[in-house]
Amino acid sequence: MIPLLILGLLKQNPGSYGYELLSLMEERHYKYIVNFTKGSFYYNLQQLEEKQYIKKVNQSDNTRETNNYIITELGDREFEKLMYKYGSKTEYINLSFYVAMLFTNEYKNEELTKLIEIQIEQTKKKISLLEQSIRHVETIPTYFRKMLENSLSHHLVNVQWFEGLLKDLRDEN
Repeated sequence: MIPLLILGLLKQNPGSYGYELLSLMEERHYKYIVNFTKGSFYYNLQQLEEKQYIKKVNQSDNTRETNNYIITELGDREFEKLMYKYGSKTEYINLSFYVAMLFTNEYKNEELTKLIEIQIEQTKKKISLLEQSIRHVETIPTYFRKMLENSLSHHLVNVQWFEGLLKDLRDEN
């Protein structure tokens, strides 16, 4: 999905340089939808250039030379393909915790309690980060804000579920 993010950002911001695109991804909180690192970002940027989906437009300012990028005609076609590919996909929520839940009868209750407490703690941290991100409405496109709000509601429901699991587990003991 990183190529779609880069191509989309270049469509919105033609002539941007790599660090500028990466900063936009961080500023817009895209980490909530795509797991990326600085290394994976630059690797994908290089791959897009090698495939001629983007090209460098070297620009010199008074202080330094930067590699600015623009999307090519081929890149526009790839953007359209990726929009359809990811826009038409529906996937099941894939939480590794769900897999662990399949085997709770084979696991010690005190250890399961710790796992559920970890899930509650981590989910509450995600809720806090999402709430912080949503507060910055001026930097987030409307549909992305709505997506973050949807994610927030899912995490709030998960905390209730985890707390219910914890109560059931404690009631059994």
